[in-house]
Amino acid sequence: MSRSPAYKPALAWFAALGSLWVFVLVALGALTTTIGAGMAFPDWPLSNGSVNPHGWLTEIDKFAEHSHRLSGAVMGLVTIALAIWLHLREERRWLRRLGWWALGIVIVQGLIGGKRVLLDSIGVPGFDMTVGQMLRLPHGMLAQVYVCVLFAIVAGLSRPWVEDTLGRAGPRVRLLGWGCTVLLFLQLAVAVTMRHNLAGMAIPTFPLSTPDGALLPAHWDYRVALQFAHRVLAALIGIGVAVYGHFLWREKSLHPLVRGASLLLVALVAVQIILGAQIIWTGRSVLMTTGHVVTGALTLATTFMVVFLTRRDSVEADKA
Repeated sequence: MSRSPAYKPALAWFAALGSLWVFVLVALGALTTTIGAGMAFPDWPLSNGSVNPHGWLTEIDKFAEHSHRLSGAVMGLVTIALAIWLHLREERRWLRRLGWWALGIVIVQGLIGGKRVLLDSIGVPGFDMTVGQMLRLPHGMLAQVYVCVLFAIVAGLSRPWVEDTLGRAGPRVRLLGWGCTVLLFLQLAVAVTMRHNLAGMAIPTFPLSTPDGALLPAHWDYRVALQFAHRVLAALIGIGVAVYGHFLWREKSLHPLVRGASLLLVALVAVQIILGAQIIWTGRSVLMTTGHVVTGALTLATTFMVVFLTRRDSVEADKA
């Protein structure tokens, strides 16, 4: 019979701090994309052949790109340490596996980010984007998967998880949670595609689609379709998270912190919608756009973590 896992505060706090640092990385990546600084340096892994390139502390485009690279390197070191620490100290096989998955994703992310720079000049017949520019899409989507993996590790190492005080969720709450998670990931996939196809202002009015108040856009192309799909998904997510939050709050068998997360989820979605509106109303303000990206990643990660916490019994079924 396998013994129950012990709570490891140092490891748990290290993972939690790593999950906070990832949002520094996300914010710098969002800033880089927003101001179009992805090619501020044409080489990789160094920046203009240096780890301290001239101008990176005084020129915003160089600061955004080089800071993103440096924060990515720090994230890589944190993930290496976390994977090794889990491998050496953690009894649960699924948690050790998650550590190695996180490390694998970081390695792939670094390679994609590098190839995005090195292959930027190679065109693709029939497409507006080069090979390097196309790599921005999987780079942005895989980043969201990585954040969720980190949050799952943090959840599994937390004291309520280890001491089994989270409670049990019914099938309705579980199903609604997974539905919201799928919707949020789909939304972020659409958002990444929209941002990198320069479709953020394809519909320049909000909440309606034309200056004269029409619900549907007057003219359609693929950029308008992406922007409109983003808005439709936002409405579905708003409804879905409100319903999920309602039933999550009413699930009295759950730990109060898990139930209380329902209020956080509703608040995050509300802030995200407000930021999205501000992007349109301010003509794609750098601050609003960057905040929108970071809040979107946080909303997905928080929703995923709540869903993960409510499925503790299923996850811990693997005791080997």
